[in-house]
Amino acid sequence: MRLCKGCGTIVALQQCRFRPFSFMHRHPLSRRNFGALSALSAVAACAPAGWAQPARPAPGRITIAVGGQGVLYHLPLTIADRLGFFQAEGLDVTVQDYAGGALALQATQAGAAQVCSGAYEHTLRQHARGHDYRAFVLQGRAPQQALGVSMRAMPGYRRPGDLKGRRIGVSAPGSSTEVMARMLLARAGVNPREVSFVGVGSGAAALAALRAGRVHALCHADPVMALLEQKGEVRIVGDLRTLHAAQDLFGGAMPASCLYAPQAFLQKEPLAAQALANGIVHALKWLQTAAPADLVKAVPSSYLLGDRAVYLAAFNRVRETFSPHGLMPDDGPATALRALAEIHPEMAGPRTGLSRTFTNDLARKARLKFGV
Repeated sequence: MRLCKGCGTIVALQQCRFRPFSFMHRHPLSRRNFGALSALSAVAACAPAGWAQPARPAPGRITIAVGGQGVLYHLPLTIADRLGFFQAEGLDVTVQDYAGGALALQATQAGAAQVCSGAYEHTLRQHARGHDYRAFVLQGRAPQQALGVSMRAMPGYRRPGDLKGRRIGVSAPGSSTEVMARMLLARAGVNPREVSFVGVGSGAAALAALRAGRVHALCHADPVMALLEQKGEVRIVGDLRTLHAAQDLFGGAMPASCLYAPQAFLQKEPLAAQALANGIVHALKWLQTAAPADLVKAVPSSYLLGDRAVYLAAFNRVRETFSPHGLMPDDGPATALRALAEIHPEMAGPRTGLSRTFTNDLARKARLKFGV
């Protein structure tokens, strides 16, 4: 008798014909033993803590570029990142913050990030330039921005025409803050070419620029504008922070913040893209019922700009503008293109390519997963 090195059983010497490197030796019980070992391996994979577990694949690593993450415009991204919703989907996400959305887009174009959190109109403008970018989960369904005139720099302000020749602060040239400022001015009868747009960044930097007199007016998102308004430092002359205001100005649903990426990324990394959409939709669901205390615990204290009450008041005002499910509204792309064409006439024309600037496929799957 001896121990068979092939199957681990004690057998008569003449019964064991195991040969190293042979997948199956001719032991009479070899097939049965092989099946038993396979079954044990399957049990081990589902065993409780303490058992040997098979190694899991490393989570996907994704970099998201964003312009001014501290504003409420990008709150779903912040929630998904801070509360571990991306991690729960198997992703290792790094969020790179830039002064404005145009700079975040440039980072994505340069390959420093695979995905951008920014305004949907960026995908339209890139499409017009021959670049295939596509929004795949919507965060906001209104621009959430306001244009305010500095009471210190222009105490005698009376009408929009008074802004001619003045400096208007935006997060960065080419960002959604400049786009919205141009639209608001054009609707008020002021040619955007008659003002100067100055990049002032976001958060505390934007506040400092207005207070120091570097700009005469500021177009930005909350909580920046809410804080200036509450302290009486600006007079709001254009407001897009509610669904009603945005629909009234644009004549339809105006898609705003979203996650967008090159079509090549969506094709090459479909699982990562779906996981990102899942994380954002999870955050959107969380925001629908989040209590004030939960919100201030979730975001970095610096995002509050030193005034928790103003931050929460601003959140309550824009809360309705967050998408409940991440889907692009049916009339959203056409509305956005029509609005852009007012300040960029070259974008007016056939709209047959609109379907290539967004997809609802990933958000639909995420919606089913989270029941929203």
